[in-house]
Amino acid sequence: MLIVTGSIRAQPEHLPRVLELSLEHVHRSRQEPGCILHSVHRDVEDERRVLFLEHWSDADALRAHFAVPASIAFVREAATLAEEAPTLEIYEAQPTSV
Repeated sequence: MLIVTGSIRAQPEHLPRVLELSLEHVHRSRQEPGCILHSVHRDVEDERRVLFLEHWSDADALRAHFAVPASIAFVREAATLAEEAPTLEIYEAQPTSV
């Protein structure tokens, strides 16, 4: 499984649009093959920071997600509304116990 984390810090005047775009993106992405989890959250320490957590079954599913025209459009528009460059990290994960 792949775990993706990301964040966008919205310009103050664009926060409502970033939230709207983020919810649309999450709802759409959940319908894609290989999407196990796709969620968006607000940072309680920085109300303008929106955080994403995604779980994908494999790299092919994630690559397909990145190629969806609506995903590309989301990234482009959200970046123009951000105060700083958005972040994105991808991790390979395996179930374990401790």
